[in-house]
Amino acid sequence: MIDGHIHADTRPYEDFEKMAISGINAAISCAHDPLKMSTSAVIFDHFDRLVNNDRERAAKNGLTLYFALGIHPRSISSDFEKVLHKLPKILKNERVVAIGEIGLETTSPKEIDVFIQQLRIADDLKAKVIVHTPRTNKKEVTEITKNILLENIEPKRVLIDHVDFTIVDSLIDEQFTLGLTVQPLKMSPKDAFILLNDYGLEKFVLNSDMSSSPSDPLSVPKTVHELRMNGFDEKDIQLVSETNAAKFFNIS
Repeated sequence: MIDGHIHADTRPYEDFEKMAISGINAAISCAHDPLKMSTSAVIFDHFDRLVNNDRERAAKNGLTLYFALGIHPRSISSDFEKVLHKLPKILKNERVVAIGEIGLETTSPKEIDVFIQQLRIADDLKAKVIVHTPRTNKKEVTEITKNILLENIEPKRVLIDHVDFTIVDSLIDEQFTLGLTVQPLKMSPKDAFILLNDYGLEKFVLNSDMSSSPSDPLSVPKTVHELRMNGFDEKDIQLVSETNAAKFFNIS
């Protein structure tokens, strides 16, 4: 199994062991806002911690980490241009598989500008992106996000995350990959089963988005169990729990 979106820097060492024991062999750890990202130096230190310290912590428990690095909409520093300048070099690291998580939180002009600039970098480099959708005004913000994406990057290189029942209809007919976040305050395994039963599994990737918020490192295997108990075929279960993520991120 692959957990398609976590925040490894917020989790204890033991969580990686739990994930590996449960059958998760890889995860994508995304850049975010673990503290006040006041300057580019803080953001670069955050990247360094993920790629070095957290990769090692996970590896000691048998879990392979890959990374999505970029400027989260809640992490826009006063000198964000320095981060944008270095992003192409950062993406050369073989463990960095996407720019992310990026997107919009409030749709402020600054957020939109930073989002578009990162999409243009991704488009130039033919890189993948993981796109955040917020809890607040989710439907309205997602619609703006979708329009920006369609204007600036090939949809097949975009994973839109934290998809739920309020926004899935507006995204399902596009070529995006869609992330289902199974987390106590977002979606239960039962909710994920209902959504996948209604919309199919071909476009979806499961993740826990485990962070400092209420989280469950076993969200993906618990959702797999829910699907299995409701009669889903094993090949279909593998699609949403591993194959789709491996294909999108080009990882084994």
